[in-house]
Amino acid sequence: MLRIHCPVCGPRDETEFTYGSDATIRRPEMTENDPKAWLDYVFMRDNPRGPHREYWHHVTGCRQWLVVERDTLTHEISGAYLAREVVA
Repeated sequence: MLRIHCPVCGPRDETEFTYGSDATIRRPEMTENDPKAWLDYVFMRDNPRGPHREYWHHVTGCRQWLVVERDTLTHEISGAYLAREVVA
């Protein structure tokens, strides 16, 4: 089980959270007309091995969205930040 340090609630079990998505993907501009750009955004995902940033939602706690830095190989969490405070 993962222990995620919520900046609002403190250390919590992963069962209080729901995985959101890859936090490194950037949405195309709404004016983007290239279907490939939208296809890539919606469907194409890497499966990284090593350090990675992910969105997690603290569903049974403060209900905040977090950006969690997690190593996908070891599952070690090196940081968790409120998503609204993370600069792209």
